[in-house]
Amino acid sequence: MTASTGKGPQPTAMAVPTIREGRYCHAHVDPLAALRGQGEPPWDVYLTGTVFLDIIFTGLDSAPVRGTESWARGMGSSPGGVANMATALSRLGLKTSLAAAFGDDHYGDYCWDALEQGEGIDLTPSRTVRGWHSPVTVSMAYEGERTMVSHGHEPPPEEPAPDCPPRARAAVASLVPGERAPWIAQAASRGTRVFADVGWDDTGAWDLSGLADLEHCEAFLPNAEEAMRYTRTTCPRAAAHALTAHVPVAVVTLGAEGAYAVDRRTGESAEVPAIEVEALDPTGAGDVFVAGFVTGTLADWPLADRLAFAGLTAALSVQEFGGSLSAPGWSEIGAWWRKVQSYDDQDPAALRRYAFLEDLIPATARPWPLRRAVPTIGFGRSA
Repeated sequence: MTASTGKGPQPTAMAVPTIREGRYCHAHVDPLAALRGQGEPPWDVYLTGTVFLDIIFTGLDSAPVRGTESWARGMGSSPGGVANMATALSRLGLKTSLAAAFGDDHYGDYCWDALEQGEGIDLTPSRTVRGWHSPVTVSMAYEGERTMVSHGHEPPPEEPAPDCPPRARAAVASLVPGERAPWIAQAASRGTRVFADVGWDDTGAWDLSGLADLEHCEAFLPNAEEAMRYTRTTCPRAAAHALTAHVPVAVVTLGAEGAYAVDRRTGESAEVPAIEVEALDPTGAGDVFVAGFVTGTLADWPLADRLAFAGLTAALSVQEFGGSLSAPGWSEIGAWWRKVQSYDDQDPAALRRYAFLEDLIPATARPWPLRRAVPTIGFGRSA
């Protein structure tokens, strides 16, 4: 359970089954079972954003070189963008509702079916937009890193306008510098706990006052570079403490060092190291981390347990390629837990750090490591 370098060996081959073979049966675990009661919101988590079709190439020996042709040993397709987060939340047992626009092309049909039928995500707030093709991202994974190329048109005016989001225990929002999203304030006013992340500030201002919706959020989860730039600090841990002047809970991801979190309301702070894994593709790992932290928070776990769980789910996700497809379910979590306990030389302190999993994971777990089938859109209409 030592810190990961973020790099690992690439596979020598990767079979590509059909979409029907790609269906994955998750062990059902409800981490909020003890908290559910009458009058509760119908959804655990609500989120909105853009769904991409992700086409992922893996098994590349190095970065593509200009003027040459590179052959990848593996390839797959999956819903991406906001679908990464939605899938991660659903696989962890949370009732998830997504508002997104879908193109009326084959890509859009595939993404809708994969999310609604394959993952059990509520798409009632979503819609298909005629004449709009789905945004596409091609991701190339090599040497523990990724390179992406995306294409898409401006979101259509018919894109779901989440001015009146459904009642939910929590919502995940991606903040945009200089912009407000009216649905965030409305959701917060109805008791929804808002968890926020943020992308790179292309303006270079790095001004926290530009993240106006942060005032409605319960937790903010930037990476170390973002946190230090926003707080004008040189230490990510100091940045986390500085951020609590603006939001109750600050979580700063530290890459191979793990993550650090501070809760202003309780005075708690926690740091958990990363888990060493053989990384295949980091796509979506940040989304999975947020999903794990949201799950632990809604389940009322201690801060350190929430942080450890988020880091674990993110670590498991980088062992598969594709953003949404790589999100672990409780079968993977259970398999990992059983496996690490089988090592004779395992650090007892490390085992105690994850002992809270014992009462959550399925009674039976499949062998580790797991290799989930990877669908390809080309066979999506197969009989």
